[in-house]
Amino acid sequence: MGCKCINKEEEESKNELLGKEPNIENEEYQVDNKYLEQKEGNFGLENQNIDSQVQYNRENNENYEEEQQEEELKQNNNDNYKINEEKNTKYSEYPEKMLILINKIREDPVSYADIIEDSIQNIIEEQDKDDETKTRIIYKRKVKVALNRGELAFKEAADELRNMNSMHPLELKNDICIPLPEDEDEIKDSSYLREQVRVLRENTNIDVFFKDLIKVPEVSALLMIVDDSGKNPGKKRHAVLNKDFKYIGISSKFIGKTFIAYFAFSK
Repeated sequence: MGCKCINKEEEESKNELLGKEPNIENEEYQVDNKYLEQKEGNFGLENQNIDSQVQYNRENNENYEEEQQEEELKQNNNDNYKINEEKNTKYSEYPEKMLILINKIREDPVSYADIIEDSIQNIIEEQDKDDETKTRIIYKRKVKVALNRGELAFKEAADELRNMNSMHPLELKNDICIPLPEDEDEIKDSSYLREQVRVLRENTNIDVFFKDLIKVPEVSALLMIVDDSGKNPGKKRHAVLNKDFKYIGISSKFIGKTFIAYFAFSK
């Protein structure tokens, strides 16, 4: 019995004629495909992990930035609080100093008239930053304060004091001290002061009140007497030098970067 042998070349030729696929090593091919699919799957999974890690990092960075901003804000608030505390400690004697100055003026208005006239030398003119065609009148000594009429107002105030008699001193009275605002927005809000005075008037006899923004007592007292403001000129001077008033309330404080003082007078 004979054995019919077909070599590899003949088999491939036969398969080509019959349209059959070449007889490759199927198991090895399948293993290779599975390996490729696994790699592709792993690659996709790796991409998902990368995306998740990126998103996680981004969220962490955002949270970190928010935390940093909050910490910076807290630190700034703490620093500002410390600065204000130091300022308020430094200017804590403002009410007492103002009381002494006001009473000296009331006691000897004629002598203070000379001080007012001597202070005219501190009046200067400078260019208006908003309008180059105009000049501004400035009182410049320790602080810088805008004036309305300048030298003329100083001379009128001095003349008025020279015609005055000595007056009794005012007494500092705590129950007519106007409460201070909590923030700088309230300082600029005129309704805040009116409302506080309205509440005080229900229990006290406040007559005249006003606010002042000058932290240097000597300059504050001087410009109160000169009272060269655009609104109600003379109101402050007539309150300080009113012989019928017996009491004064003074409250002052740094709020933010602004110094504020409230004055109230009663009989």
